[in-house]
Amino acid sequence: MKASELSQLTADELRSKSLDLRQELWSAQMKHATGQLENTAKLADLRRDVARVETVLRQKLGATR
Repeated sequence: MKASELSQLTADELRSKSLDLRQELWSAQMKHATGQLENTAKLADLRRDVARVETVLRQKLGATR
């Protein structure tokens, strides 16, 4: 998932995408903890995707920290 693709989404769609990715990340973390996750690189990919979505969302909302 690229930031350019995410920038085309609305703020509501980005929030929804963030929620979905966070749920998927949590599920993958639980699978990893129980030894059921075969592809551990998926954890890093999901964390990066969540960060990308949150970054684009903050840019759209104009929030600064």
